[in-house]
Amino acid sequence: MTPIYSITTNPEAIRALFRVVNRYVGNLAPMPGVFPDYPAPVVRNVEGGRELTLMRWGMPPPPRTGGPPVTNIRNTSSPHWRG
Repeated sequence: MTPIYSITTNPEAIRALFRVVNRYVGNLAPMPGVFPDYPAPVVRNVEGGRELTLMRWGMPPPPRTGGPPVTNIRNTSSPHWRG
């Protein structure tokens, strides 16, 4: 997972590219940087097709340490990734 990304297109272009059925983001302003904890548009599969919605960017932090979402995963054998 990359730490930041940008969005320079509009929701209609995203909808057309990914064949989105439902769209729940409204007008989407250009976002030159999407950082951890920021809301960001996500295309996800749901019953009946795909939807475009806003979700919080980043993976949850390790339960013992708390803190901001994790965006770089370097140690895949860490206890954080065990069920």
